[in-house]
Amino acid sequence: MHVNLENAEKAIEAARKKAIALNTQMCIAVVDSGANLKAFMRMDDAWVGSIDIAIKKAKTACFFGMATGQLGKLSQPGKPLYGIEHSNDGLITFPGGVPIVDEDGVLVGAIGVSGSTVENDHAVAEAGVEVVGLTELPAHPWRT
Repeated sequence: MHVNLENAEKAIEAARKKAIALNTQMCIAVVDSGANLKAFMRMDDAWVGSIDIAIKKAKTACFFGMATGQLGKLSQPGKPLYGIEHSNDGLITFPGGVPIVDEDGVLVGAIGVSGSTVENDHAVAEAGVEVVGLTELPAHPWRT
């Protein structure tokens, strides 16, 4: 099952409103459960370089079913997933990507946000997921 266009657009609009509240400009991407781009928005004056980062954050969160910041903790030197960012044509392992999971615990897509601090990126991504009423995946040994 994939996130539908209506929910992808709702997520982007909620994320955009959070970015405005934080007084920042963002690139916001939503991918479906196959990590294919479903919807995208580049706010006025958002960095061009953030386009690719937002999409890769969404794909990364979708590929691994966890927030990119969580994956980042596991991919540091000496950690079990060190170097994973070089796989899958490049991953992003810092905050700003969040999986979108339905009420049955099924991954339906992910959102990725780039354009500000990693704290703001993550907050904006979470705001996008919250509005579609979906939560993170159930517990898994890699997710902490």
